[in-house]
Amino acid sequence: MRRVSAYYEPEGTDRATRRVNRQTATNKPRTSLPAAVEDEPASGRSRRLRVDAHRATTRVLRVAYPFLAEGGLGADGTYIGSDVFSGGSFVYDPWVLYQARVITNPNVLLAGVIGSGKSSTAKALITRSLALGHKAYVPCDPKGEWTAVAEAMGGATIKLGPGLPTRLNPLDAGRKPSSVQADEWQRIVWSRRRALLGTLAESTLGRPLVAVEHTALDLALETVTCHVAIPTIPDVVVALFTPDSAFAERAGLRTTSLTDDGRQVAHAIRRLVHGDLSGMFDGPSTTEFDPTLPMVTLDSSWLGSGGNDEALRLTLACASSWLEAAVADPAGGNRYIVYDEGWRVMRDAALLRRMQEQWKLSRAWGVSNILIVHRLSDLAAVGDLGSEARALAEGLLADCSTRIMLRQEPDQLARTASLLGLTDVEIATIAKLPKGRALWRLPNRSFVVQLIRHAREVELFDTDARM
Repeated sequence: MRRVSAYYEPEGTDRATRRVNRQTATNKPRTSLPAAVEDEPASGRSRRLRVDAHRATTRVLRVAYPFLAEGGLGADGTYIGSDVFSGGSFVYDPWVLYQARVITNPNVLLAGVIGSGKSSTAKALITRSLALGHKAYVPCDPKGEWTAVAEAMGGATIKLGPGLPTRLNPLDAGRKPSSVQADEWQRIVWSRRRALLGTLAESTLGRPLVAVEHTALDLALETVTCHVAIPTIPDVVVALFTPDSAFAERAGLRTTSLTDDGRQVAHAIRRLVHGDLSGMFDGPSTTEFDPTLPMVTLDSSWLGSGGNDEALRLTLACASSWLEAAVADPAGGNRYIVYDEGWRVMRDAALLRRMQEQWKLSRAWGVSNILIVHRLSDLAAVGDLGSEARALAEGLLADCSTRIMLRQEPDQLARTASLLGLTDVEIATIAKLPKGRALWRLPNRSFVVQLIRHAREVELFDTDARM
């Protein structure tokens, strides 16, 4: 028969008191049946153990009962830091999680106020993923923060801006993937060129194109494609101002009416030839995109420093089209595409439609789009409630299965909760996160993760060097 101990010794009890307690328990008279053991005649079992109820602090109780914690996302992926609640390592890989059906798409939203560690989190995720064979592209870097990172990782940086020698032809066909037939490739190239020209025209005009303008743009691109092997934007502008009579007649139109129909489109696209963006996209490319490099960034800080958001959006559209040939190759492996300072490029419905297409095709292309913003209330600057731009911007958020939320200001919490469907506990967590700590929200799961950086990363990722 086991002896039952019914006393509790508080922490800090001295040795003499503990000795007296043990002697008292030993000298107690034995009974035939301890109070903690009962017979169960109805069930046919001999005895049932009853544990005495008692209270204790977690400091004492933790050694008696192992508390259960979230097991994390496994060990396959990129190391980010430590799980604050479990104390274990936290790793993340959108492609591994998509194959395991943990997430429904590989796209990522990263939001945090200035000074919360937003840039360091993005750079740590990207640079550490390169060791796993992933690649990364930054089609528009308005502050030039990714230049040093790309060079340190063995990548390349292309600097764009008025007066700089680099020129990109956004109508380049790029390299044909080996799995695509020649006829299909021609259709893909045509569609990409046509989509870009339409985006540039609508962005500059500030409105959607009407039917006759679409026709004029189609015929201009068809004319240029038939006469030159690699068309450029100046070629398209000339074709819009002086339409080919043969193509006009074949479409059942007069040359004079076709000229009038496409005049506003021609003046809009002409900005990239003779306007403030001249010298950047108005001729053959002076550099080539190397898909074998681990990282490629396009430094547009010469434009971003002046606060010219419209020029920055046009630059992003052209640069994205130039990169798209390599990105769209399914054999290119897993690639991250980083849209830094997303709030500056999300004010254009035409560009948002183009970004939404890339978001929808991310699984087919093996691409993870990362949208970086300061706060979700930036969507209010995109457009009025119910507008097309606002709906497209909120659609991008909905198509991000992973939401990485760093600290948000108190007046932004309600908006954040309504857009992302966060719980009260998650909102309370976001409000008091220290620098470098983030709430990683996945479908039906969330983690609080502390980013852990190496000393070299702290130096490389520093965005406060000028302060």
